[in-house]
Amino acid sequence: MTPAQLRAFAATVRLGSVKAAAADLAVTESAVSIHIAHLRRELGDKLFARTANGLAFTPGGLRLASRAAELLGLQDRTILEVKQAGSGRRLLRVAASSLFAEHAAPGLIELFAGRADDLDVELSVHSPQHFASLLLNRSVDVAIGPRPATLDEAMTCTHFLNYQVVAVVGPDHPLATAASAGAAELRGQTWLLGPSAVGRTGMVPSVLRRLGIPEHNQRIFQSHAASVDEAKRGKGVALAVAFAVTKDLSEGDLRQLAGPQLPARGSWNLLTLPDREAPPAAAELRRFVTTPRATQAMLRGAGVTAGRFRPAIHVTLWS
Repeated sequence: MTPAQLRAFAATVRLGSVKAAAADLAVTESAVSIHIAHLRRELGDKLFARTANGLAFTPGGLRLASRAAELLGLQDRTILEVKQAGSGRRLLRVAASSLFAEHAAPGLIELFAGRADDLDVELSVHSPQHFASLLLNRSVDVAIGPRPATLDEAMTCTHFLNYQVVAVVGPDHPLATAASAGAAELRGQTWLLGPSAVGRTGMVPSVLRRLGIPEHNQRIFQSHAASVDEAKRGKGVALAVAFAVTKDLSEGDLRQLAGPQLPARGSWNLLTLPDREAPPAAAELRRFVTTPRATQAMLRGAGVTAGRFRPAIHVTLWS
């Protein structure tokens, strides 16, 4: 098996047709077909068949699909490590949920990366539902966010920080002076939300489901800070990480609402492959993230300079 053959097969699996795979790889359809034919002969398996509903994969084809993504990820990782060895620098690729990336990642990365002059950190934002595949395919080295409902046995999960999500409004909002708000009253409000509200995984979508907030009452902003700023102006109710709005609450720029399911408690966790399969920097971060210094940096971090981060290859705020 060659990388070109595996790449052609993986693209065919991902996109559902030889034609789409050829367009994605910028090669001819015959080139993709030849690569797949070589794999079929070498492995003695048909891999897939065309049907009226698309491609139907054999058990062997499905097994190869998962292995192809893993092998190609390892190849990319090896190329990266060889280049790093030549330049004398290391790269740690971190995937994070949007809530963690905005509120806690800057302080953590600033402190962690500052401990080693040869370390660059690449931070990208992804839906937590993609964490497992990103790690198993070696697209990232570390994933940080909510604990998965089911944990793949090939990964390790380290819990490191609890947090609260609170509902807040501006001082001029009709609910600002209410002792508490009922579920029906909350459902009728305009909810100002950050990108973590998109999808079904994570703390914010969970709170919205438990409260039964209809989609037509939800407004999504490009950041959680932007949604909170709108709440300060009395435009609606925002969900915010409690430690991020402490100052605004104490100064009266925001008011916290009490109600059913509020405040909500969540936790952030660090996911990696086992130490023997992950780069040393991933194991270093897993140990560091549970220290008091790291906790303080996440809760009080002032951010990092632009030069601290390498540009991320994949940045997905929602999918």
